[in-house]
Amino acid sequence: RATPAAVEGDPPPRAAPRLSPTGEPPQEETVSLRSVSQAVRVDIRKLDKLMSVVGELVLVKSSLLAVAERLKSEGGDPVVTGELLRANRSLERKLDELQNGILEVRMVPLEQIFDKLARMVRKTARDLGKEIDFEVAGGDVELDKLIVEDLSDPLMHLIRNAIDHAIEAPDRRTAAGKPAAGRVRLLASQRGNHAEIVVEDDGAGIDEERVREVAIERGIATAEMVRDMGRRDLVNLIFAPGFSTAKSVTALSGRGVGLDVVKNNISNLSGIIDLSTEAGRGTRFVITLPLTLAIIRALVASVSGRTYAIPLNSVLEILELRARDVRTLSTREVISLRGSTLPLVRLGRLFGHAAGPARDVLYVIVVGLAQQRVGIAVDDLVTQQDIVVKALGAQLSGVKGIAGATDLGNRQAVLVLDVGAIIEEVVQGPDALREAVG
Repeated sequence: RATPAAVEGDPPPRAAPRLSPTGEPPQEETVSLRSVSQAVRVDIRKLDKLMSVVGELVLVKSSLLAVAERLKSEGGDPVVTGELLRANRSLERKLDELQNGILEVRMVPLEQIFDKLARMVRKTARDLGKEIDFEVAGGDVELDKLIVEDLSDPLMHLIRNAIDHAIEAPDRRTAAGKPAAGRVRLLASQRGNHAEIVVEDDGAGIDEERVREVAIERGIATAEMVRDMGRRDLVNLIFAPGFSTAKSVTALSGRGVGLDVVKNNISNLSGIIDLSTEAGRGTRFVITLPLTLAIIRALVASVSGRTYAIPLNSVLEILELRARDVRTLSTREVISLRGSTLPLVRLGRLFGHAAGPARDVLYVIVVGLAQQRVGIAVDDLVTQQDIVVKALGAQLSGVKGIAGATDLGNRQAVLVLDVGAIIEEVVQGPDALREAVG
């Protein structure tokens, strides 16, 4: 059709955009599309599969190194042995790069769950008619995505408990000389290969007398046991199954689901939770967790003819001691370490292995999480290597002190120790873990 004639004074018609012969979009659109394509959403299951493949390659590398060392010890061709060792070192460097790259992709900042917790705090405070000043810091600390997802519920439970039980009503706080708004703080920081997460409040603290009453009422402990308990052991009774100080059932408390769920969830992540409280001043929970549970460096040790792997990120130092250096203090073996007394646990005795011949020299692996330190006595130190922790079957998944199993590359499956669980059980009592395993 003929176009109408242009009227004098009309603006000139806009020229149609010119397209390139290849059909590429104009320059401005190309820039925006490229900026959008910098991020890719990946299913976590695909990353898990890649991590599993890398773990298998780590085992292959360990097998190649074992073959090269055996060839060298048997007097094989030195040229071939040298080339094999050099190739293995090159493979190790590339595997480290690949492993670190996948771990970086799996790491996510804690602010992902901190934002959700802030919304939960506002809703809970509104429902309870309390004023809450919620402080958050350390949201940029990164952990493995799987750990972050499993950490959401324990943190939510701790913060709800703080608002419901610990923070007093505004009029009571004012009468006690406190600000009307209660303060709840959520802090995260990285400590080497571990992350430390703190949940603290400025509420009334834990009523120790009420803890005694509830423990006796619910059959958690007898009156004699409670009377002989120290302050730390008494306060830690709040982690017992079924413990709750709530006098009535509400949407937030009194339903029989207590802090034992929090402690179990943290233990399943190979972490540890510590508690401190002061009447009228508040309560502080400190959670210590590894940054990742995928591929870890482990110290391999043997005791009573059995081999165990100990996560190296929990190992502080290794000592070689004489039998005379071990002392008994109140029915518990201890050692002296730079002027301080350290509890000693013999790994074979802990898991109920048959006692071997007496040794004059023993190796003590000093492990620690948060503020707790324990020495683990073993017979021999085997090696250090990267391991991939595999989950145990349903029948063995509840065994305390065992985080999983791994293959050392020589078709030998060994158990991986859960350092957090061992520290907690040793602090509670030397026989608790052996009874749980037995």
